[in-house]
Amino acid sequence: MAGFWETLNEDIRTVFKRDPAARTFWEVILCYPGLHALWLHRIAHWFWKKGWVVPARFISHIGRFLTGIEIHPGAKIGRKFFIDHGMGVVIGETTEIGSDVLLYQGVVLGGVSLEKKKRHPTIKDHVVIGAGAKVLGNITIGEWSRIGAGSVVVKDVPSHSTVVGIPGRIVKEKGKPVIDLHHERLPDPVVEAIKQLESRVKSLEEQLEKKK
Repeated sequence: MAGFWETLNEDIRTVFKRDPAARTFWEVILCYPGLHALWLHRIAHWFWKKGWVVPARFISHIGRFLTGIEIHPGAKIGRKFFIDHGMGVVIGETTEIGSDVLLYQGVVLGGVSLEKKKRHPTIKDHVVIGAGAKVLGNITIGEWSRIGAGSVVVKDVPSHSTVVGIPGRIVKEKGKPVIDLHHERLPDPVVEAIKQLESRVKSLEEQLEKKK
């Protein structure tokens, strides 16, 4: 029983750590769907491990209805996990999530295969995944990595990486992120490529003008 209460307290402390908008204990208990979804998932996952599939799926379904967050009862989730806001988050059956992971609204940890095997991502410790990002397939996101908002990731990501864009591209320096997950400062590789192309076109136009 002591372990149960310690886990609940840790979950609540994680909310205060991750969300500066959290002010009071009762506000967190009553008004954080990400927390409610996690607690319902733990119950559903317990039934799932016992082989009671229908109760597990039904509890998961209730969690989706109440919170807008869909977590399959088969997903494995570690400690200090937090979903901020959470509407539209989907976590697939064979997903594995480590400790101290943060997801924002609209994140999908999905599969790309219909085979009954490991088909969803493995998210290692201390990962942050930005709003609307899609991480698809049996891939691994390494420790301390950051996935930018709206990115689509379909390949493994090394530890200490920052990923942005569609498809996701790794932006790193000496194995460490160039920047943290401040979305207004994330580089856009598509925009950078267009700028390089514009620069090249301008250079070629100047060369043609000189030859006239």
